[in-house]
Amino acid sequence: MISAGIESVATHHYFDREFEISSVKLLPGEFFVTSKNMLLTTVLGSCVSACVHDSKAGIGGMNHFMLPTDVDPQSRDTAASMRYGAYAMEMLLNELFRAGARRERLEAKVFGGGAVLANMTMLNIGERNAAFVLRYLQTEQVRIAAQDLRGELPRRVNYFPLTGRVTVRKLHKQNDALLVQRDEQELALALGTQQDRNKVELFDRGISRNGTKKASWAL
Repeated sequence: MISAGIESVATHHYFDREFEISSVKLLPGEFFVTSKNMLLTTVLGSCVSACVHDSKAGIGGMNHFMLPTDVDPQSRDTAASMRYGAYAMEMLLNELFRAGARRERLEAKVFGGGAVLANMTMLNIGERNAAFVLRYLQTEQVRIAAQDLRGELPRRVNYFPLTGRVTVRKLHKQNDALLVQRDEQELALALGTQQDRNKVELFDRGISRNGTKKASWAL
């Protein structure tokens, strides 16, 4: 289990009726590590989540970060720093090690990095996040078992940390896709573009108003 009192541990616990299991929803800047049979879930636009698992120890963890690296890490507290991949990945791995995981047994599955912001394409945040997480895991010698990165649609990621199983669902419905809009607005603010807070829009790339079927698969 995770250590008590650590900032940015996800706290939104609920019972997921689709999977019939106790669950935790991760928001941007949060992580969660556990050895329990439960579900960790999040919705991703340009953000990235790493799901990391030690099968022998039966421990897994997940994070959700918004940007690759922080230009001024010394000026931020833990909660603010967790928005950045460099800190979020370090925190996740350290908590896995603290819980009994071993580096040589770790495997990672990584998701997100989509191009879903209509007015921030030049910043290429999704691509930068995707490239960062792959490079970080390679440097840390953590094997990447699966990935679903980049693309043009938001995703819902459901992770079962006890087994390492992940299901991914691309969000085609407009109502589902709008779940990521708040997070993308927060990203705009993190980039210092507060004037764009009310202008953030999702690309209309196959996102329908009338119930397009969601594509989903397991990894």
